[in-house]
Amino acid sequence: MKILNFGSLNLDYVYQVPHFLAPGETMAASAVEIMPGGKGLNQSVALARAGVNVCHAGMVGSGGEMLVDVLRKDHVDVTWLKQSQHLQGNAVIQVTPSGENAILLYGGSNREITSQQVRETISCFQSGDWLVLQNEVSCLAEMVQQAGKHGMRIVLNPSPFEEKLYELDFSLVEWLFINEVEGYQMTGEVDPQRILTVLRKRYPSIKIVLTLGEMGAICDTPLKRIAQQAFSVQAVDTTAAGDTFTGYFIASCTQGYSLEECMKRAACASAISVSRPGASSSIPFAAEVEAMLADMSTL
Repeated sequence: MKILNFGSLNLDYVYQVPHFLAPGETMAASAVEIMPGGKGLNQSVALARAGVNVCHAGMVGSGGEMLVDVLRKDHVDVTWLKQSQHLQGNAVIQVTPSGENAILLYGGSNREITSQQVRETISCFQSGDWLVLQNEVSCLAEMVQQAGKHGMRIVLNPSPFEEKLYELDFSLVEWLFINEVEGYQMTGEVDPQRILTVLRKRYPSIKIVLTLGEMGAICDTPLKRIAQQAFSVQAVDTTAAGDTFTGYFIASCTQGYSLEECMKRAACASAISVSRPGASSSIPFAAEVEAMLADMSTL
């Protein structure tokens, strides 16, 4: 069994600000850092640090060489990465003192992925392998279609959300990972239970994980619904929290943990992530998660 993440790679320009910019406002940032990021890269790093083997496919653009080095450092297989002359995808991220973030995303090279690259890459995988997807790349519909033909287990994080996502064949998606904003965008509902009820009626066979920030997360399957409380930590930067949760949850699934344990491990990893600055750099290793869970069990 293999895990393929066909995902984005970004250079994150992270600015520390007193509050999010308002229309027409000019404001000085107290600090800036350029960090590796992108939902795809973050989730691959999370999967790798959780202890599973992961392959990352995508498009590396001009200026993105450091991102390949980041993946290699975490022992992610980069065989299926291609090169583009287009500018590397990037993000401008505002981070407030409370750790909240606002993100402006430019797709760049991530939007240069072609149908041919998708077909060639997915043909190297087989039934039972996992495919992890986010909506920061081109050819998403083709990825779902080709993976479905090959019998792959598809995980989708439809972020950033857009109406074009409804062109996807959701019947081929096994796991859907969304936050409360994306839940509202997909259903028009704000109550978490209502969000899940609407999605369950719309997609009867899909398994859903709804993350709710400091309110925890809910896993909803055709058989049961599991709530997981958030771990109490001092938030510094929430940028990669959802990606960390997704990566650790998937890894735990492949490692044979129960759904309850998958939720607990993912929530723990996410809590450690938000207590640190940065995106991929904030993602904990499995030993750190195990240590925190062990400490919690003695309380």
